[in-house]
Formats: sequence, C-alpha cells, structure tokens
Amino acid sequence: MKPACLAAAALVFLASPAAAQHQHPPQDQALHEKFYSTWYMPDDPARSCCNNADCYPTEVKVTGGNLYARRREDGKYILIPPQKIERNRDNPDGRNHLCAPPPTSYHPPDTVFCFSLGGGI
Repeated sequence: MKPACLAAAALVFLASPAAAQHQHPPQDQALHEKFYSTWYMPDDPARSCCNNADCYPTEVKVTGGNLYARRREDGKYILIPPQKIERNRDNPDGRNHLCAPPPTSYHPPDTVFCFSLGGGI
C-alpha cells in the first residue's frame, strides 16, 4: 500500500466512533489514570486489572438477576462475573467502570478483567 493510502486509512480509523471511544474525556483523564493504574483484580489481587486502553466508564443493565456492562467496541452487553466486581474500594467518579479486552483480542470471548459499580443503574 502506498504511504498516502496508509495515511488516509489511518485518518479514517482515527476519526471513527470506535476509535474516539478509546479516549477518556480530557477532564477525566488524570482521575481515570490514577484509578486504573492502582486497580487490581478482585479475584486475584496480585494482578493488575488493566490500563487506560482496557478500562472505561460504561453503561450497565440487570437482566434475570445478572449484571451486564456495555463493551465500548461493539456495544454488546457482557455478563459481569460476581468475582470480578470490585467491593473493596470506591471508584473515582461514581460511574460504572469496566476493564475488558476488545472482542478481537486473544482472550476468550466476553472476558472481564474488573468491574466497578457506580452510584446507580
């Protein structure tokens, strides 16, 4: 592919809604970085949950007594395993936060690293 085509393809990707969702709002960047960088898996406290690329505020729903969070890359609501729910620390802004790999990653489908429930559903 020619360099001009590569540059054009990169611009299309960077301007896409999915790519834009990977950026935290500027006013939340420092707050989220601090929270995510010190967050460890509730079911494996020696392992970090995530990084800024894997974690983000999200929407949730409860169906049939199960908690689901919306994955940003494809909008799919994925099941939150109870052992992945943070119960020992508050989140920084009262919103729901999900740490999960994108659906195209090498992890098993619908993997959840960590989840923090916000102030309301």
